[in-house]
Amino acid sequence: MSSTSNEQSAESYFGEVISTYTRAQAIEDGVLVDAGPMAKEVGFTLPVALTAAVWADCVVWTDDDSRKMPFQDQSGRLYDVLFMASFAIRTSADSGDRLLYELYRVPRDGYSTEAKPVTLKLIIGPGDQGEPVLTILLPEES
Repeated sequence: MSSTSNEQSAESYFGEVISTYTRAQAIEDGVLVDAGPMAKEVGFTLPVALTAAVWADCVVWTDDDSRKMPFQDQSGRLYDVLFMASFAIRTSADSGDRLLYELYRVPRDGYSTEAKPVTLKLIIGPGDQGEPVLTILLPEES
């Protein structure tokens, strides 16, 4: 019996890798924002990151925003995003790698006073070393 594998490597099938962009680089560049200790506080045991678009739409809140609209703060808004993601995971009957969930947040438009719904997407996938990580995105992001 031969020890030679009949399986082709990804490189022999697709060719040499031209470039890679790691999760760590995306966080360093600001494309992803690490949820950090707040994710652990909510109960996540895996690393969680949000896309810059989710961060801008659902988390960012300035003192100027609070002067024009209802008082809120970024940590509370981040907690809401993470809590609702955690709740969606716990209550979902589906065990796939992605999940849509709804969050009510006050838009940063300079005049809104009531929360409006936004749909977010939660994906579990491999990190830079193949470890499981979670990413929260807008539905149209990939």
